[in-house]
Formats: sequence, structure tokens, C-alpha cells
Amino acid sequence: MPENIDINALLQTYIIPWGGRIILALAIFYIGRMVVGTVVGLIVKFMRARRMDEVLVRFLSAILRWVLLLFVIIAALSQLGIDTTSMVALLGAAGLAIGLSLQSSLSNLAAGVLLIIFRPFTKGDFVEAGNAMGTIESISIFTTTMTTPDNKEVIIPNGAILSNNITNYSARPTRRVDMVFGVSYGDDIRKAKQLLEEIIAADERVLADPPPRIVVGELADSSVNFLVRPWVNSADYWPVFWDTTEAVKLKFDEAGITIPFPQMDVHMPEKT
Repeated sequence: MPENIDINALLQTYIIPWGGRIILALAIFYIGRMVVGTVVGLIVKFMRARRMDEVLVRFLSAILRWVLLLFVIIAALSQLGIDTTSMVALLGAAGLAIGLSLQSSLSNLAAGVLLIIFRPFTKGDFVEAGNAMGTIESISIFTTTMTTPDNKEVIIPNGAILSNNITNYSARPTRRVDMVFGVSYGDDIRKAKQLLEEIIAADERVLADPPPRIVVGELADSSVNFLVRPWVNSADYWPVFWDTTEAVKLKFDEAGITIPFPQMDVHMPEKT
């Protein structure tokens, strides 16, 4: 027959000490979880009050919640006498291994956070970035989606966007339309300049300030090239470009001004 168990010794040695530790660990976990929820909620309200992007708010709040919960769990386990030092080291090693294996994905994630924070472009902007050009449809943590002018959807890793130049054609309310028109050396350049000025002045979409510039920019091999540079609202850039090109061709034809083909004069020496 086994000896009688000393209940008092069992209570004093195991039940009371371990019961207290378990209760304290559970209290730390539940109270800590409530504190984490309150802290994360306050930070989310602060970020939304600063009008930060909702994607970034959700991402940062999720990361913050898990990091704080990890500290709460470690604090609760330490009350049970568990050596949390080795656990922290193991988590650090696991995090390093995961980071190395997901290096490119983490690069895109970091780039996505920077794009959302610094906002070089936003939804609806027409941009050139990541070797693509189109209208921004969405910006997520890992990728950016844009629609090209011919209605193709392009999904670009954020790392490719941030590692190259970004040209935002919608960032400014106005743009300068740069056009070059060549006339023959035998034509009257004063008349050609007058026609160009009339075409630009007749277009109501051209802005008066800054004033348009029409100058002789180059004496090229086959033509005298005029630089025509009116300022327009960004939305009118391509309509003005196309309409002006057509109007110049029609006006030059009516006035008998030639837009020359590339040509070369070859002089052959006479035989002696």
C-alpha cells in the first residue's frame, strides 16, 4: 500500500505556489491583451486623424498588435518559471531566417510602406514608373496596379517602382506642350511663325500665363525647326498636342509652306 499523501505538504509545495503563478500568468495575459487592444485602438485613431492611408493604418496596427502581444505572452510565461531567454533567441533566429528567405518580398513591402507614407502618386494619377506608364488604380503593400492607355492592367512590384525614377504627369495642374515643326529653307519663316502664333492664340485651352513661346530653335540639315511651347491644363495636354499638329499641317498647306522631307544635297566633282 502506498504511503498516505501529505495534503498539507502538497498544498504548500505545489498547488498554492503553482496555482498562484498560473493565476498571475492568466491575469497578465488577459489584462495585457486588453491594454494592447486599447493602445492599438488609440494609435489607429491617431493615424486616421492624421488622414494616413487606410492600407498603411491596417498594416501598422496589425504589426503593432502582434509585437505587443508577443511581449505580453513572454511576460506571462516568465511568471510560470519558463526561461524566456531561449525563446526570444529562437524567435530572433526564426525571424532572421524568414527575413532572408523572403528578402525580395520584404523589399517590396518596405517600398510599399514608403510609397504609402510619402505619396509620390495616388489613385487616378497618370505616371511613368517601373518601366510602365498608365493611370494608378491601387497601391497595396507589395504591388501597385495601373491601367495603361490601351486599357491593359499592369501589376508592378513596389520595389521596382521605388528603385527607379517616378514621373507623375498629374502632380501639377498645368503642363507645357513641347512641339517641333520644321519648314523648308526656301519658305518665309516670318510667315510660318505668324501662322503658328495664330494657331496657338486661337486655341482657348492654351493658358495666357505663362505665355506660350514660339521660336526658331534649330537650323537643321533639312529644315528650319520652330519650337512651339504653349502651357495648358494637364488634362488638355494630349488634345492640344494632337489638334495643334493637325492645324499646323492644314494651315501650312493653305499658305504654301512646305514641311520638308529629310534630304541631303550631294555634289559630284566634275571629271577633269
